[in-house]
Amino acid sequence: MKKYLIIAALFCFGTAFSQQKQVRRAAVAFLNVENLWDTIPSADYIDGTLPRSNPKFHRSVPLDSLKYLETTEDYKGEWSDDLLIGKKVIRKQFLSDDFTANSPKRWGSKYYNQKLANEAKVISELGRQYTNDNPVICGLIEVENRQVIEDLIKQPALAKSNYGIVHFNSYDSRGIDVAIIYQKARFSVLDSYKKEIKIYDENGKREYTRDIVIAIGLLDGEKVAIFMNHWPSRRGGEAISLAKRNTAATVLKGEMDKISAENPGIKLFSMGDYNDDPVSPSLKKHLAAVGDPSELSDKTPYYNLMYKLYKAGVASLAYRDAPNLFDQIIVSKNLYSPEKLTPTYTIYKAEIYAPPYLVNKEGQWKGYPLRSWDGDRFTGGYSDHFPAVSVIQKEYVKK
Repeated sequence: MKKYLIIAALFCFGTAFSQQKQVRRAAVAFLNVENLWDTIPSADYIDGTLPRSNPKFHRSVPLDSLKYLETTEDYKGEWSDDLLIGKKVIRKQFLSDDFTANSPKRWGSKYYNQKLANEAKVISELGRQYTNDNPVICGLIEVENRQVIEDLIKQPALAKSNYGIVHFNSYDSRGIDVAIIYQKARFSVLDSYKKEIKIYDENGKREYTRDIVIAIGLLDGEKVAIFMNHWPSRRGGEAISLAKRNTAATVLKGEMDKISAENPGIKLFSMGDYNDDPVSPSLKKHLAAVGDPSELSDKTPYYNLMYKLYKAGVASLAYRDAPNLFDQIIVSKNLYSPEKLTPTYTIYKAEIYAPPYLVNKEGQWKGYPLRSWDGDRFTGGYSDHFPAVSVIQKEYVKK
């Protein structure tokens, strides 16, 4: 029997004996990998002569390879895929020298390999106690480029799952992206793309943030869409920056509504670091994500799985010494069922995963996530966020 099949004994009324039903489960989760950067100084190269769906349209390249790449101009305009069609240009990365052996971080192969092993260990455990498997779908936050994702999925803890990658370079000012990895045996991608979030500072100047990465596909035969988010930070204060996350929420809702309308019955998972709590206006008002299944309706079709955890005092990080639950998973209403087991996938469990080894045990940051970085010092830790996990299940009918 495949290890993702779990036997559940369910008592059926009206019969003298209990019957055995097979249950199929899958974990859909994500982790902020806290600045997963390789050791090579790099820049972005945009080849606007290629289709935007091609990973080489916008890719990260080593600085010493730039002299071999054709450019059409020294581009000074706004950074947007639409404006770069037909052009071949270079974009410098803000942190290109920070994660190198000669930087104050002394970021070399030894630390990089340890970081990869650490993140792979955490990912391999997400939902495992319920599925006995690696997550079928896992979002990644704060990856530098596609290469670090490829290095990550080759780690022994993950390699057996044969993960595929959905990733697009963003124009984020720090040069960090979000991505999705998925078990190719269980999730087949039908379409993938990124949705740009345009935000501006108080002077009307464009600020560059992470895109929403979207993957539409079949999960064990059921059509689902995954929305991976890393919304604008609270830099400058919550109130000052709130409008930026409201904009992100509006973009997300528009895309979720659109995909639902175009694909009747599709099941949606929106997840990531929203830099807001479940009760913040961005999530409650602009996305209209409800906190209780009784509130679900055609007008409010999105259910925040972390709302009740937040109300119970669960946190995924501490921002400015205050606990917050920024890491959330929000699903469409057709993923909720009051029944324990149904013929199609519904939510079985949602949690913030915080085993003892992910928790700082002493000092000023006792109880906080055991992060990888203390300034420029690599601590050997894992992340400054605890990961979020959802587990779905359905009745499995053996064919």
